[in-house]
Formats: sequence, C-alpha cells, structure tokens
Amino acid sequence: MRTRSVRSSGPAASCAAATNTMAKAEARVEAKAEESFVSFANNGVYVNLRVSPGAKSTEVKGLHGGRAVKLSVAAPPVEGKANVEVQRYLARLFGVSRSEVAVVKGASSRDKRVFVRGAEPAAVRKGLGDLASFS
Repeated sequence: MRTRSVRSSGPAASCAAATNTMAKAEARVEAKAEESFVSFANNGVYVNLRVSPGAKSTEVKGLHGGRAVKLSVAAPPVEGKANVEVQRYLARLFGVSRSEVAVVKGASSRDKRVFVRGAEPAAVRKGLGDLASFS
C-alpha cells in the first residue's frame, strides 16, 4: 500500500504561510534597524558615507538619516578626484595610510561604503566625534 500525503490549500495553510512570511520580514526589518553607519570588522572598519563633492572644504557635516556620515568634499566629482579626497581625508582622520582606505561600494555614487583597514575602534570614535553612539 502506498501512503499518500495530504496537502491543504485551505485557510489554515495560507494563514501559516502568511505568518511565516511576516516573521521573516520582521526579522529583516529588525536587522536593518540595528545597522549603523559604522561596522567593525576583524581587520578594520566599514563606514557608510553620503558624499557632497565640490564643497569649499573637506569635513564631516553630521549624519545623513542615521545610516551614513555626511561628508563634504573639496574635490569635484570628476575622474575619481572626489574618491581620492575621501580616501585621503579618512586616512588622516583615523590615523592610517591612504592605501589602507578603499571605496568598496558606490565609486560613482554619492552613497559610498568605505573600508578602512587597520582602523582601531577608539580612533574611529575619536575621529567621528559625537555623531552618535555606536559600538
């Protein structure tokens, strides 16, 4: 004799699927809420930036929506000059060499993710000042 499995497509089955889907969506939202503009990795730090090129001076302006550091850059957004200025500024700010700073996402965008190899959490906190509490 064969055993047959019974599948239901009735209200109970669809309710369970909807509950499972909602739980997964809530977990993703909670995970995103815990993200910060700074992420510490084993050998460095990731920093999310919102860059405004063509400013009079290069400086940290504050936070952009709590998810990125707003950074005005004195270089124009031409031929990677703004990215080079971002690397130079962050290297000086965090006390590492410029070769230790890399734009890993958003090279041609205002929204960038930068990795700073060898940056210590204390140097990052000191460099970014009192923007927000992050760990």
